[in-house]
Amino acid sequence: MPVSLTPWESFYVITGSAGAALTGLMFVVIALAADRVDGSSMDGIGAFSTPTVIHFSSVLIVAAVMAIPRHTLPSLSICIGLGGLAGAVASIVAGRRMRRLQGYAAAHEDWLWHIILPFVCYVILVGSAIALPSATEGALTLIGSAVLALLVIGVHNAWDVAVYLAVFHRRQVAAVPAPTPPPPPAVEPPETP
Repeated sequence: MPVSLTPWESFYVITGSAGAALTGLMFVVIALAADRVDGSSMDGIGAFSTPTVIHFSSVLIVAAVMAIPRHTLPSLSICIGLGGLAGAVASIVAGRRMRRLQGYAAAHEDWLWHIILPFVCYVILVGSAIALPSATEGALTLIGSAVLALLVIGVHNAWDVAVYLAVFHRRQVAAVPAPTPPPPPAVEPPETP
C-alpha cells in the first residue's frame, strides 16, 4: 500500500531546492577558485569540497525520493537506507582523505563538521529506514531532521572552504616576493676624440 507523504511535501520542496542550488554554487566556487588551486590542493578538495557536494546532493536525492509517487514503506525504506549507507561510506572515505592531507593539519572542528556530524546524519538515515515500516511517523521525522542537518552542515562546510580559499590565496600572494626590477643598463661614457 502506498505511503502518503503529503504533509512533508513543502519541506522536501524547500530542502531539495536548497540542496540543488547549493550544489550548483559549489561548482561555481570551485570553477572560480580553479586558478588559485594547484596540484597539491587536490587532496584538500577531495577531503573538504567533494563531501560538501555529496551532502547537498544527498539532500536533493532524499527530497526527490520522497516525492516519487506510489512509494510503499518497503520501497521508501530501501531507497533511504541505501542513500544513508552510501553517505556513511563517503564520510569514511573523506575521513581517510583528511587524515592523509599534507600541508594542512585538520583541527578538531574540521573533524566534527566535515566527518563526524555528517556520518551521524547518514547513520540516522539508515536507522530511520530500518524503523520506517514499524514506526513510520517517528522515522519520517528523523529522516527530515537528518536532511535538514545535512543542509546546515553543508552550508557551514561550504563557508569554511570559501573562507579558507580566500585567506589561503591571500597568504600565498603575500608570501611571493615582488619581482626584483632589472638593473638599469650600464651607461657608457661618451667617446672623446
